[in-house]
Amino acid sequence: MPAKHFLQLKDFTRGEFEYLFRRTRYIKEKFKRYQPHQTLTDRTLAMIFEKQSTRTRLSFEAGMHQLGGAAIYLNTRDTQLGRGEPVEDMAQVVSRMVDLVMIRTFEQATVERFAAHSRVPVINGLTNQYHPCQIMADIYTFIEHRGPIEGRTVAWIGDANNVCYTWLQAAAIFDFKLQVSSPPGYGVEPERAGIDELSHYEHFPDPMDAARGADLVTTDVWTSMGFEAEDEARRRAFERWRVDAQMMRLAKPDALFMHCLPAHRGEEVTAEVIDGPQSVVWDEAENRLHTQKALMEYLLLGEIKDESK
Repeated sequence: MPAKHFLQLKDFTRGEFEYLFRRTRYIKEKFKRYQPHQTLTDRTLAMIFEKQSTRTRLSFEAGMHQLGGAAIYLNTRDTQLGRGEPVEDMAQVVSRMVDLVMIRTFEQATVERFAAHSRVPVINGLTNQYHPCQIMADIYTFIEHRGPIEGRTVAWIGDANNVCYTWLQAAAIFDFKLQVSSPPGYGVEPERAGIDELSHYEHFPDPMDAARGADLVTTDVWTSMGFEAEDEARRRAFERWRVDAQMMRLAKPDALFMHCLPAHRGEEVTAEVIDGPQSVVWDEAENRLHTQKALMEYLLLGEIKDESK
């Protein structure tokens, strides 16, 4: 059968995510009890990086090791891909030598071209367009702390970047409302969301209005990787789009705060918020490990019956 890939959040159904979240809970509980969970013994993951990484590399590499397999780190600067080898050719070769591939790169087209010529599952570890592994972990973190996200309100404050566009897909899949506020010129372009309708999305010119009544307030850096030349202009444009205590007071009293990290305290979020009692950023970061273990297991083995119940 053709390999199943995870290139955008919408590649999976809600039912598949519900299975992955049940599996994540089971895998995480075993991890906390120091019980081995090695369902991918002798399997190999190739990790291809064009963009720098901390959490993505660590979570995938540690996760594959904990599942009993091995992970191989490949940086495009050190491979023939960095010297102009076609993505299609590299996909043909790499996928004959490993069982699974994760790619963290700039253009979504790169992971799609690779997947089209790969014999094995391909995971999008991040592109300029989407960050599905991050939002899968974020939604699991919300469920862990507050229960189902269906019918809730999520406020996105800041740049309409890859994380924001993946939240748009998530809102359609999980049936919650996404309230977005971005500075003029940095807002959502509906066609980039990759979904047919945006009934779950509403834009607010004032970030305070976007946060009002939210169950979750989330943000990201003002200047994403690859846009460093725009840093000064973005600092000026985003000055009002900072999550602070006043903004969090407009959200629900039990609202959570999330950030995919790394964070710049004093820019997109104040230290008072990210280090405060409503912040779950460290659980969110850890859950990248456990949700991705469930993901890799699912892509290689499919659903494992009964054990995760």
